[in-house]
Amino acid sequence: MTGFCLQSHFADAMGALLGPDFPDTIGLAVSGGGDSMAMLTLAHNWTHQYGVTLRVVTVDHGLRAESADEAEFVARTCAELGHSHSTLRWQGPSGPGWDGHGNLQDAARAARLSLIEDWRGSLRHVLMAHTADDQAETFLMRLARGSGVDGLASIPEKRFVPSGPQAADRDAADSGFWLIRPLLNARRADLRHYLTVLKGTWVDDPSNDDPKYDRVRMRQAMDLLQPLGLDVPTLAQTATRMARARDGLQRWAQDAAADLVRAQYGDLLYDRDALAALDAETRLRLLAVGLQYVAVQPYRPRAQALEATAERVLSGGHGTLHGCMIRAEKTDIRICREYRAVAATTAQVGDIWDQRVRIQGPKIAGMTVRALGAEGAAQLDQRPAGLPYQSLIAQPAVFERDRLHAFAPAGYGPAHTTDYFAGQGSFPNFIRMH
Repeated sequence: MTGFCLQSHFADAMGALLGPDFPDTIGLAVSGGGDSMAMLTLAHNWTHQYGVTLRVVTVDHGLRAESADEAEFVARTCAELGHSHSTLRWQGPSGPGWDGHGNLQDAARAARLSLIEDWRGSLRHVLMAHTADDQAETFLMRLARGSGVDGLASIPEKRFVPSGPQAADRDAADSGFWLIRPLLNARRADLRHYLTVLKGTWVDDPSNDDPKYDRVRMRQAMDLLQPLGLDVPTLAQTATRMARARDGLQRWAQDAAADLVRAQYGDLLYDRDALAALDAETRLRLLAVGLQYVAVQPYRPRAQALEATAERVLSGGHGTLHGCMIRAEKTDIRICREYRAVAATTAQVGDIWDQRVRIQGPKIAGMTVRALGAEGAAQLDQRPAGLPYQSLIAQPAVFERDRLHAFAPAGYGPAHTTDYFAGQGSFPNFIRMH
């Protein structure tokens, strides 16, 4: 693409994603690399035409010594262009935001969204500079992991990021922000050419050439795959077709959930016979999203673990996965929180417990919310009917020191309210959003 074509492409994409009535202000996440600096330049030129204010943010993940200097480079560029800029810092592997478990790159991505959520205020749209090359590399990475339709579906041009529990007190109409990717159909090389012609500058992250990262190895493999017809446009188009298939499957699952899934004290109950009668894809989709919903996890469990657990449970057994217990009951399949996953989780009355439950009441103000546990269960006059012990002890309860003070499922204690899925909405709607 020429510079003119790229600017026109960007304007067309912004019109399709945000028009016809553009917001007064949009955010841009800019790292200082070639893609994001090209987006900053494109957005700068675009705002002069449409009268939109830019707020730029750089997330310094603290993973490299140079990252602070790179954030300062973006800040200087924004000052020259006349746009506000903020640097947000994550402590990285040495700080409280990282517990040493799981994938560091995934943790960094989650931290980036969380920091942007805290920063954005009333801002509803944040641009990121993902390209067609990112699309193709992601497709190959997920293919190597054995992903199904959802994993192979394209990175969306527009994705809603719901507010986390730290923002649960926001007005419901302002419960998150839209992540906008207007450059998903542009090539990385075109963006760098555009910047070079305009004598723009950017910083190169050396980790982008480090083969210890999956994405870098996939990027290097593209040179070998291209002569076989597996080039960036082909892989990106395939990912787009997978996205269409995913959307259709999600609508089918949403309709099925409305008929066969109900909630009980923060658990999900699936009609056992109706679930078994579904096709395997829809059945696994409902269970995967159910685990996300109950455990408030951003990602679904791995396909292999989910398939093995589902087979065991549908045969009458039980299993633990994704911080939840899945168990077969006489007429239902139950997904409840696993006690070990919440045993150490506490909150104050009125705050969000376990990212999903809010307990309130004037006579329990100032007390502590934690899982009922065996000690709390022993203080109940009677156990709630229809609630198995594994679910019972993982339920939120109100304590004053070691004394059980209130427990909604048993009607125990003074009058109070318990919102089990605070900020998450209904399960069918959750399927649509995830």
